[in-house]
Amino acid sequence: MSMALPVILLPVGVDDAALDACLAALEKHTPAGTPVWLADDGQSGPRGQVVIEHWLASTHLQAEYTRRPRPIGEAAHLDEMLKACGDADVAVLAPDALPTAGWLQQLSDCLARDASIATATPWSNAGEAVSWPRAGELNPLPADPARLLQALAAMPLLQPELPSAVTHAVLIRGSARRRAGGLDIHSYGSWYAALVDLSLRMSGLGWRNVLCDNAFVGRHSEGRPAEGDMEVLANRWPVWTARLAAFLMNDPLHAHRQQLQQLCEQAIMPQAQPDLFDACGSLPGTEPV
Repeated sequence: MSMALPVILLPVGVDDAALDACLAALEKHTPAGTPVWLADDGQSGPRGQVVIEHWLASTHLQAEYTRRPRPIGEAAHLDEMLKACGDADVAVLAPDALPTAGWLQQLSDCLARDASIATATPWSNAGEAVSWPRAGELNPLPADPARLLQALAAMPLLQPELPSAVTHAVLIRGSARRRAGGLDIHSYGSWYAALVDLSLRMSGLGWRNVLCDNAFVGRHSEGRPAEGDMEVLANRWPVWTARLAAFLMNDPLHAHRQQLQQLCEQAIMPQAQPDLFDACGSLPGTEPV
């Protein structure tokens, strides 16, 4: 599909090393000229500022950077960013996310294939309901992204429904977000909880929150709710916790997950001693880099 790619929102975090890695991956795996907004809620320190300045001076993306003099909080800051984008479809990346090749195009194509999709979330090693290869776990980053990308390209595009979108990376349909009223910044402090709440409200209006079968965005850690957020979610959405727990325990994506694993194992195995290699080319007992 040849439609223009959506804008990327990247909230800046306090971890300058994670930000540096995120920006490098974004630069490498995102088409030149794609609009990117780095929005800093007063989080970056001196080292982070150096990272941002260096990246802005050399990036091929259409980048903007804003910094608030005083923090207003994660959910409130993201709501401010999303409102500024109007009805545009927006991809929100976690500040420690590691995009892989084709990630944004695949998410954009996913939304374009079905007008009922409100959010498209890619696979991740740390994506809770969409974690791979094991659901609900903080898996290691893929040791051989090239083989994983080969496997992803061969995946059937089922676009299965998720309990909600996940914070490592999500493309949000602007019209659905507007109809649902945007983020509830008065009830939630974290992007994690605010995104769950938004996903559930959009679902209640008839839209779907789905997995983008052929995209992957890595992450160093999972998203976390702010203090009190889960209690608010439980009161507003009484079945939410049980629904998420059932999804993780029953794993309705198990067959889909296994198919990706098998395709990854079959993708151009190393010629020498292939039995030494597990999924995606990592040696047993070693950590990926």
